[in-house]
Amino acid sequence: MIYFIVFICGAIVMSYEILGSRVLAPNFGSSVFVWGSLISVFLAGLSAGYYFGGKVADIRASTRKLALIVLIPGIMFVSFPLYGYVISDWVFDMELGIRMSPLVASMILFFIPSVFLGMVSPYTVKLMMCSLHTSGATVGSLYALSTMGSIVGTLLTSFYLITIAGVQKLIMAQGIILIALTIPLFLMNASCAVENKKEQ
Repeated sequence: MIYFIVFICGAIVMSYEILGSRVLAPNFGSSVFVWGSLISVFLAGLSAGYYFGGKVADIRASTRKLALIVLIPGIMFVSFPLYGYVISDWVFDMELGIRMSPLVASMILFFIPSVFLGMVSPYTVKLMMCSLHTSGATVGSLYALSTMGSIVGTLLTSFYLITIAGVQKLIMAQGIILIALTIPLFLMNASCAVENKKEQ
């Protein structure tokens, strides 16, 4: 289950970045400034997520806490049609310039979800290492799986899904998928403390 969640979250984060370019396009176009803003914001969000995910994982990591980490971007994605284009229009009306406008819009719309999605990998590493002794192989496998998910998400979204479903429906569908993933995590109710006691 953990491996599946890592793969799906990896796919969604890159799919969301592709969809983000379509969200910004009506107001800001698809220039190098838009893509530079998107890539920078997602990288910043993922970096922050890796850092804070590791910090939070060291405080009694559990599948229920992982469920909350996944749930937050899920809720944001499901409600995206309510605020996404409104915020994009609002930033556009501020007339911050061709460089700052897409950067500010990207920060507001995409930074927080990318932080939480970035927290998934280090958090799942902690959960898996609590019950496995092959820590190096575990870390490598999880990050490789996340990267493979990113590749699949990028290709599927850019080649097929956008033309089939449209941007808003895809973002909402991603939110539904993330929320659905939290259900088995809540039911599992496993923690590092429990595993460590078993090993002792």
